[in-house]
Amino acid sequence: MLKFSYYGHSAFLLDDGSSRLLFDPFLTFNPAATLSADKAEADYILVSHGHQDHLGDAGSIARMSDATVIGVPEIIDACGKVKGHGMNIGGTAKFPFGKVFMTPAMHSAGVPGAIACGFVVTIGGKTVYYSGDTSLFSDMALISRKFRIDYAVLPIGDNYTMGIEDAAIAAEILQAEHVIPVHYNTWPVVQQDAELFKMRVEMDGFIKCHILKPGEAMELE
Repeated sequence: MLKFSYYGHSAFLLDDGSSRLLFDPFLTFNPAATLSADKAEADYILVSHGHQDHLGDAGSIARMSDATVIGVPEIIDACGKVKGHGMNIGGTAKFPFGKVFMTPAMHSAGVPGAIACGFVVTIGGKTVYYSGDTSLFSDMALISRKFRIDYAVLPIGDNYTMGIEDAAIAAEILQAEHVIPVHYNTWPVVQQDAELFKMRVEMDGFIKCHILKPGEAMELE
């Protein structure tokens, strides 16, 4: 079974029982975080871009856990002395847990020379797409053409990323079976009603939306 644990904002963990993949570990200065950086454990850390609310504690957790950081090369450099696996948009890499494909994300990067990205991860018999911070963009249709997405993890906070309406359209374009909203309610500027997003996503009956509070976890069916 594949377990999804949500730590607030866009930080979450995928655990297949053998490998632990930690995404965008913004913990120390995250007012919604339910896990402290010194308690975080990971085998791999995937960082979508260099803004502090995503890069967060990646470097310190990687050194503490001896984890491998996966991201564009500039992000790995920003983490300091860590084990890293550099990738770029359109590339696929194999790991003991499965595969990682790096997707575009329409967003600023936060680190000079870097670009923002998303990830399609194959792990535990599931295909999980994490968009990172992004706007709605039409090439999401190419992601759904290449992969059958079981779970899409999408930002809904608006202002810096997609809001509710655009994220719901993204879910439709991706043809995801399940959607998990992130990147909202951390601060007033990204305040959103996740129940409205759920209603919008589930309107046609084809997609199921799962709302998790920080600190909650679920098994990905």
